[in-house]
Amino acid sequence: MESSKTKKGLVIVHTGPGKGKTTAALGILFRALGRGIKCGVVQFLKGKWETGERKFAKTIPDLDFHVMGLGFTWESDDLDRDKEAAKSAWQKSSEMILSGNYKIIILDEITYAFHYGWLNVEEIVDVLQKRPEDVHVIITGRNCPTSITDHADLVSFIESRKHPHEKGIPAQIGIDY
Repeated sequence: MESSKTKKGLVIVHTGPGKGKTTAALGILFRALGRGIKCGVVQFLKGKWETGERKFAKTIPDLDFHVMGLGFTWESDDLDRDKEAAKSAWQKSSEMILSGNYKIIILDEITYAFHYGWLNVEEIVDVLQKRPEDVHVIITGRNCPTSITDHADLVSFIESRKHPHEKGIPAQIGIDY
């Protein structure tokens, strides 16, 4: 039997239709950075606006934060350009995962790239299987493919029971971005 002290990199998935998937991943990131752990983030979607996490990330030495998406697909005027951005983001992500230089890597909103057919899910699972054994990878986004959730060590399904948007309340600075 393995010791409770054995270290193992986890694959963590935050999925579902509710708000808070990225927020949950960033909570883990904040905890790790407090422990002096080198972390990386690749955002696959949030590219057009300056989020609070993006602004703060610039001030943190042990964090490599890459905003590689071009914005939300439903606002896009060139899906081919978005597809190339997703492929570039995955290239950066796979290099980071396999390098062993990071102990935690967040692939934020990567699931949209699967939904649109821009990335091959089996390729992502292959890289997850080949990663150094102490590297944690956190995947966020709605509708995460079963082949990834089956491979994951932890899957959280986040759903909204109530949302301020339903009452016409817009996104709030510091809460939503």
